[in-house]
Amino acid sequence: MGSPARVDEAATGTAAALREREGDKYGGSQEGIQAHYDHDARFWELVLGPTMTYSCALFEDPDEPLERAQIRKIDWHLASANVANARTVLDVGCGWGSVLRHTSARPSVERTVGLTLSPLQADYLRSLNLPRVEVRVENWATHEPARPYDSIISVGALEHFAKREETPEEKVAVYADFFARCHKWLTPSGRLSLQTIAFGDMRREDASDFMNREIFPDSDLPFLGEIVAAAEGLFEIVAFRNDRLHYARTYDRWATNLRRHRAEAVKLVGEETVARTERYFKLTSMGFRLGKQHLLRFMLRPISPHWSVNGTDHWGPRGA
Repeated sequence: MGSPARVDEAATGTAAALREREGDKYGGSQEGIQAHYDHDARFWELVLGPTMTYSCALFEDPDEPLERAQIRKIDWHLASANVANARTVLDVGCGWGSVLRHTSARPSVERTVGLTLSPLQADYLRSLNLPRVEVRVENWATHEPARPYDSIISVGALEHFAKREETPEEKVAVYADFFARCHKWLTPSGRLSLQTIAFGDMRREDASDFMNREIFPDSDLPFLGEIVAAAEGLFEIVAFRNDRLHYARTYDRWATNLRRHRAEAVKLVGEETVARTERYFKLTSMGFRLGKQHLLRFMLRPISPHWSVNGTDHWGPRGA
């Protein structure tokens, strides 16, 4: 595949300097991920429900079951990444494997690679013995695929790529590095589906110290403009939606699950962790309702120098 239309040289140099400075923490801190996610999988089963999906659902009706809304969200990303026509899929930040379960159920997908920084998540997923799925404890910044992917999906990972102490320019450089790698990894008709929490109507410096220290250490949220700037010249935005109220509803459902199973949860992870999680769910639900945070979903198409004037090579199979 040809080179992207434009790659910002300043961003590339900034990303290289950050890689040198941050080492293994560049693009996501394993320590930060483990601090938040590495609780007993049985705890997360109580909270998240049968899909084990730790990200925003997509509701059609406010009263519909969480499981149905989570499956709709997964289907949205599979469609956005054109997985129906994919043979190889990459899941960046695969979590507890909700996307991997769905790709492994499709015989047409010959291979799915899931990347996580959580050894506990990797062990859990490997125990499922999902067909044609490879799970790696690996940072996207060091990933080197053997061959291109037809589809890339990343749900809830980008908010862990940058750190609070980095400047806005440095954060954009990290995101641009991610988009550049995805562009390089995709086949010419490939697609990228991306979901991330982002800052909304608030300043970065007003972010909660509790969230920064006790919930998501070594992480910082992007702004919409930073994502758009980082993708410029590499991907065009085909579809975009802000589903912040869907995430407020999702957090409320998780809080209800935790409240219903609180005694069992305390036995698994302790009172302190349960109380901290309850506070986190309440504050985050409020933040989404007030517009302090957004939940962004993108369908992205890699920009190609081989596009023609008649537009026929802008389309993947079946007009995707």
